[in-house]
Amino acid sequence: MKQINRVAIVGGTHGNEFTGAYLIQKFAQFPNLITRSSFETVTLLANPHAFAAGRRYVEKDLNRCFLKQDLQDSTLKTYEELQAKLIQDTLASNGDKQADFILDLHSSTANMGLTMILVNSHPLNLKLAAYLSQVNPFVKIYRCSFKSVAENPFVNSLCELGFAIEVGPIAQGILKATLFQQTQELVHTVLDYLEQFNQGEIPSNKETLILYDHLSVVDYPKNPDGTIFGMIHPELQDKDYQALNPGDPIFITFNDKTIVYEGTSTVWPIFINEAAYYEKGIAMCLTQRQQINI
Repeated sequence: MKQINRVAIVGGTHGNEFTGAYLIQKFAQFPNLITRSSFETVTLLANPHAFAAGRRYVEKDLNRCFLKQDLQDSTLKTYEELQAKLIQDTLASNGDKQADFILDLHSSTANMGLTMILVNSHPLNLKLAAYLSQVNPFVKIYRCSFKSVAENPFVNSLCELGFAIEVGPIAQGILKATLFQQTQELVHTVLDYLEQFNQGEIPSNKETLILYDHLSVVDYPKNPDGTIFGMIHPELQDKDYQALNPGDPIFITFNDKTIVYEGTSTVWPIFINEAAYYEKGIAMCLTQRQQINI
């Protein structure tokens, strides 16, 4: 595998997720924090207009604007669609300056703890995931793979190496020192690992990795007109990464009736009651917990 020459740290893809956006500002002010000898590290505030307005996005979710067909479509002209093309030109189509590894920083209102989101199963990504979960047992690995790069709408579609870091719970539009510091520490650990990779001294990994593989999404209970008539059941709220068994409570309706999970096998829900996902019709994502050999 070739040496990594340029690492891009991206924050503020969603303008009201302040952890990543302000870390970008901190790293820009104190570049020595992210400087390593064997590669260049660059920072990017992905959605400056949305960040200035304290909103997730201005016209369209930027982290859904990186489908290959959309990046090549000259008729798409919303602010975020144009911003996605600019980011592609900066990080993926810039000759010797293109990024070899992209780290995209996010935060969540759901109880996601410290989560790495993989969009592929590249061996280096898996080895790095195993190392992070080894040095920090609170790190969880969520794999949301796509059949091809062309089907990936996220920022990380621009580079085979890298992943998103999702931390929570934290309300939109605020900073929480603990999560800010934990995210910064994860960034430092990633950069140190890549430095050792370039020097041919990859830290030893454990042989296995626990992954939470994406299965499906679940919407809120809704009326025919699209309005919701229920919410996350109290017994499920904040239980991200915990087992949900058939027959367990999942929703409670406004007239106090319990709706149970009707699946046939145990799943592990994440992004439970994420505020940004109401508009997307997602009450939670269901995953399968598995242990793989690396």
